[in-house]
Amino acid sequence: MVVFGLLRLFFKLKWPDKNRMRVYTFLNVLFFLVFIQLCLYTRPQLWFTFGAVIVSFLVSGFLYSQLKKIVVFQWLLALVAVFWLVPVVQSQLNYSEAWLQQPDEIEKVIFKTKPNIYFIQPDGYVNFSEIDKGYYQIDNSEFKSFLQGQDFTIYPNFRSNYCTTLTSNASVFSMKHHYYNNGFNFSERMNLREVIVSDNAVLRVLKNNGYKTHLLAEWAYLLANLPEMGYDECNFSYDELPYLTTGLDEIREVAPYLEQAMQRDTLQPKFYFIELFLPGHIATTAAESAGVEGEKEWWTNNLRESNKKLETLLSMIEDKDPNALVVLLSDHGGYVGMEYMSELRSKSNDRDKIYSAFSSLLAVKWPKEYASNDELPFRSGVNFFRILFSQLAVEPDYLDQLQDDGSYHNVDRGAPKGVYQYINGDGKIVFKLKN
Repeated sequence: MVVFGLLRLFFKLKWPDKNRMRVYTFLNVLFFLVFIQLCLYTRPQLWFTFGAVIVSFLVSGFLYSQLKKIVVFQWLLALVAVFWLVPVVQSQLNYSEAWLQQPDEIEKVIFKTKPNIYFIQPDGYVNFSEIDKGYYQIDNSEFKSFLQGQDFTIYPNFRSNYCTTLTSNASVFSMKHHYYNNGFNFSERMNLREVIVSDNAVLRVLKNNGYKTHLLAEWAYLLANLPEMGYDECNFSYDELPYLTTGLDEIREVAPYLEQAMQRDTLQPKFYFIELFLPGHIATTAAESAGVEGEKEWWTNNLRESNKKLETLLSMIEDKDPNALVVLLSDHGGYVGMEYMSELRSKSNDRDKIYSAFSSLLAVKWPKEYASNDELPFRSGVNFFRILFSQLAVEPDYLDQLQDDGSYHNVDRGAPKGVYQYINGDGKIVFKLKN
């Protein structure tokens, strides 16, 4: 609007009408296509931008006399879009935070001991109980031996309740199920970044117990819509992030920042949420996929790189903070065995494919006074922090309010559209519509 307003002032000078209309048409089509680009890709794509310039030039050269018809067409598109805009706005206005409320007084829990807590999340890292069978068939024994050598307790058959980064983490940090509350596409759910980054039950409990909180991430994915920062420190500053971003523009090594942070405020207990993006998951859509075998090879290579990064981080923590509580908990599995992630939106009874998406790593290095704690009821991510806080507070009554350990996904192919339980609390495959 500003550009066109300035052009009108400029064109009050002597300027042929034909040239005016060509400039107006060129800019109209260019701005429209750039807008479409940002809606589709969030950030500029060189090939799309180049194509937009070419198309705009051609349209302005041959159809400048039809500009009014082009504008009418654009208004019609905007009118049609209103029909999709209304339910989105309505869902925002009707959004309820009732699902975040705890069933007891766990947010008032007082820890008996306050070790430094390192919560490390390697994206898409499947559990050791699944990685040597099914569609994976990968020997990961060397890294498992490394963890055992550092006195980690490994919890087999652990899994996520949801199988994307945002949906899984929102459940983990709220210690509650959201069941895809008011979701509007595959991986982005309403206000989930705010739940993870801005304010949640886990952060409130930690701060009530005097912890200084740190968010360290390789990518700014969790910060993409600039949620209010609820952590005391973060290795990304909002001043560094563009207004429109996927959060995947720049990768940062977290080890140097972690090393510096460990040296500060040594008298205060600290919590670190460290998000790593390897090994990750296979392609999201069919168009991006390299096929079942190609995606498996890609994931396997990422697994090796992930193991190296984890060994570096864990060795540093062991050296500088040997009696810390260190947690490895992945957000979901790697989807190996499928051609692409959203394949799981089609009804499936394939046990190995379902576990490929939901199986997740859980390994904990407990402080010496806690021994191994290998009998704790760790089954899924939603209950992890509740069980952990119960241990730190020596308050077993908090375990009376454990959430359902089921794993859920939304399905829109092969069954009536809805949210389905794929795995029940006992780890059995089911396909049950969530009412």
